[in-house]
Amino acid sequence: MVGPGPAPLENANPLIYRRSGERPVTAREEDDELPDAIDDREIFDPAHLIRSINDPEHPLTLEELNVVEQVRVKVNDAESTVSVEFTPTIPHCSMATLIGLSIKVKLLRSLPERFKLDVHITPGTHASEHAVNKQLADKERVAAALENSHLLEVVNQCLSARS
Repeated sequence: MVGPGPAPLENANPLIYRRSGERPVTAREEDDELPDAIDDREIFDPAHLIRSINDPEHPLTLEELNVVEQVRVKVNDAESTVSVEFTPTIPHCSMATLIGLSIKVKLLRSLPERFKLDVHITPGTHASEHAVNKQLADKERVAAALENSHLLEVVNQCLSARS
C-alpha cells in the first residue's frame, strides 16, 4: 500500500528577492581595543545571524523570501534589547511559528545572555499573528518546544548552512 506522499507546499511559487550586499567592515570594528556594540546590521548579516536562516519549506533563505529585512530589526545595545519582526510569505503560513522559533533560537545561541529578545510577526501580515506572537513570547513554551527532539531537528536544519 502506498501512502499519500508529501504534503503540497502552501506557497509553491514564492517571490524571491535579491540578497543585500555584504557589510563593509570598518577600521573601528576591526580595532580590538574599542568596544564593539551590537547593532541592527550585525543581527541581520549572514556572517552574523538571521538573514541566512533557511526557510523550512523552500531551498531559500529567509532573506531571499523577504521574510526578514534589516529595517525590521531593532537593537538597543545599551538596554540589551533585540526586536525582530518577520513577515510570512502568505497570510495563512503554517510555518510562521517554526520560522519565529528558528529566529529566536539563532539569537539565543548567538547573543550574550544579557539580551532580552522579542521575535514577532510584522503586524497585519498573518491570520494567526496574535497566537503566534504569544507562543514566541512565552519562555516556557519556547523551552518546551526545544525539548521536542523532532522540532529541534527541524529548527537545526533551518539554522544549518546549505551546501
